[in-house]
Amino acid sequence: MILERYYHEATNGGEQQILRSFKFPSGSSAQVQCDEDTTSLKNDLSCLANYGAEIEPFIITHGRGAYVYTESGQRILDWTSGQMSCLLGHSHPEVVEVIKAYAETLIHTSSCMVSPPVIRLAKRLTSILPPGLDRAVFLNTGSESNEAAIRLAKTYTGRFEVVGLGQSWHGMTSGAQGAQYQAGRRGHGMKNFSSRNPKLTGLGPSPPGQHMLPQPNAYRSIFRHKDGTYDWESELNYGWSLIDEASYGSIAACLVECVQGDGGIHVLPPGYLKALKSHCERRGILLIVDEAQTGLCRTGELFGIDHDKVVPDILTLSKPLGNGLPISAMVTSAKIDQAAKEKGFLFFTTHANDPLVAAVGEKVLEIATREDLLENVRARSQQLHAGLHRLKDRYGCIGDVRGIGLMKGIEIVSDRESKEPAAELAKQLSKAMLQRGLWCQLQSQRVFRIGMPITSTEQEIEEGLDILEEAFNTTANTQPLFKVESG
Repeated sequence: MILERYYHEATNGGEQQILRSFKFPSGSSAQVQCDEDTTSLKNDLSCLANYGAEIEPFIITHGRGAYVYTESGQRILDWTSGQMSCLLGHSHPEVVEVIKAYAETLIHTSSCMVSPPVIRLAKRLTSILPPGLDRAVFLNTGSESNEAAIRLAKTYTGRFEVVGLGQSWHGMTSGAQGAQYQAGRRGHGMKNFSSRNPKLTGLGPSPPGQHMLPQPNAYRSIFRHKDGTYDWESELNYGWSLIDEASYGSIAACLVECVQGDGGIHVLPPGYLKALKSHCERRGILLIVDEAQTGLCRTGELFGIDHDKVVPDILTLSKPLGNGLPISAMVTSAKIDQAAKEKGFLFFTTHANDPLVAAVGEKVLEIATREDLLENVRARSQQLHAGLHRLKDRYGCIGDVRGIGLMKGIEIVSDRESKEPAAELAKQLSKAMLQRGLWCQLQSQRVFRIGMPITSTEQEIEEGLDILEEAFNTTANTQPLFKVESG
């Protein structure tokens, strides 16, 4: 099988074999770029404009499987799949072949035209989703698909208010950002998680009619049963009671993630999505589920909605669908699609339904549903879960380990009793991991978001766990609960 050969190249052959197998056509610009003097490239970094990210001091020249490689030859185990997008790993050979084929035949068409891969992708995607999600359109990013979903809900209902969850992330366009309650509301960048920087300026008001439900944070919520367990039902009901008082009576949609990835890896409790759907139905509100990070096997089911067996009115999908290329989808019912069409719904963009990325999306869906990847996710999830909990048993700075499937979070605290966040310690741990060859991105300044490719092997999971152990063991103030000998 191609996938088995791919695993062999990415894990068993070592760095030199991977570098030898990473070949470009003779004379291609890609080959020139990889051979270029990276010192001069670093000098030219000043040509890049800031967009809010803290850029790492190295240059990535290529990726293969679960790894990316720097200009100095360092191999980095990528435990966030790029930006949670390389679902099948970097440069998956079958995806590469599709890109080559369509780059030679059909890259782009007018948005008034349609091509075979777009039709096939729409058919394949709607066939693996539950009835009621019957019509799909393909856009570029998660921001776009959520923007389109919000606009569709407003058009269909004739209303304008939108409900979101605390600490949600849905994108950087106006409507999507208006429904998220995290970075971006007081300016740009990771530093905006607090108000400690007085120089930050606001972006002006978000669209009118935005409402927030409490974040479903089982670790920190004040809503508790008498036995101390999380009382999410009371919290959710209380949140809706406040929204009912604040609303103008014109709520169009409620937009949520099944797992809050950027918000700290908070999984919706069992039954939460079903209860939320009931709240929406009672108020005549459309439920939009954002599957940007949870779609296509990552949670141990094909989609995040499958855990609660809930069919939303609109579903959005982005990151994993292109395995690193920019494609997203908005999927809804035939009823909503037709009614919105009659009301003049418009979301016309330059790259709607582009053929090349649609062909890639079709291939990703084909692989995700034919290669027993769900079984791999479930097995690797158990392995990862056990390994992370062993770490928690050894280091007092780990306040919580949570997640589902191959989407896990480690929250770093200065004290388990008070749960005081330890952002500076988390930053030091992040540096220690990267020095040892593991990329594990921090969210909310204190939570490590783990989301490796779903093709990851048992050996790759163990390699990552070993690096985590060494990083915690050699970083000051991790509060070892017993002595661990460094390897």
